[in-house]
Amino acid sequence: MEVERLGCMNSFVDQGSVESCRYFLARRTVLEMLRDRGYPIPAEQINLTLDEFRSEYGESPDRNRLSLSYSLSSQPNNKVHVIFCGTEPVKLAVIREIYMQVGKENLYGLILILQSKMTSKAREAIKDIFKFKVETFHITELLVNITKHVLKPRHDVLTEEEKQKLLKKYNVEDSQCGACSSICTLSL
Repeated sequence: MEVERLGCMNSFVDQGSVESCRYFLARRTVLEMLRDRGYPIPAEQINLTLDEFRSEYGESPDRNRLSLSYSLSSQPNNKVHVIFCGTEPVKLAVIREIYMQVGKENLYGLILILQSKMTSKAREAIKDIFKFKVETFHITELLVNITKHVLKPRHDVLTEEEKQKLLKKYNVEDSQCGACSSICTLSL
């Protein structure tokens, strides 16, 4: 009887690696983020289950295989590339290596998924080396898609007319309004 009870509880416990689960969740959130930005992401990529992910990528996924690249169908040169960085701190040499990989491609944007900290020199190099927008996210920021949270209100970009109407309604000037941070995931 004791074995049956343990078997019952074990059915609710994930037997796979934590690493594969983290990559799975972060990858799915990035795909949803790209879809929300207008990139044509196949539904089967987003709806991939954890078991399907593990059967395709394994318990300890190769970061190079997890890389993604998508273009907007309306603007084929609007291409974004996603790279998962390793567990070691991201230093200047890593940024140069990434530049050697993607620098020759005609990219609109690059998303780096970090698992550890990035040095200040590496951050400066990103601004200097790359001629396109580079976004960095720590993998823990992507484990949950915050835009799906029930308490998070829907964010919509205002038209110029709506903006002027709102400014007039509250009797404020444009300079008095706060601006979204460039690193805020909701402002992207």
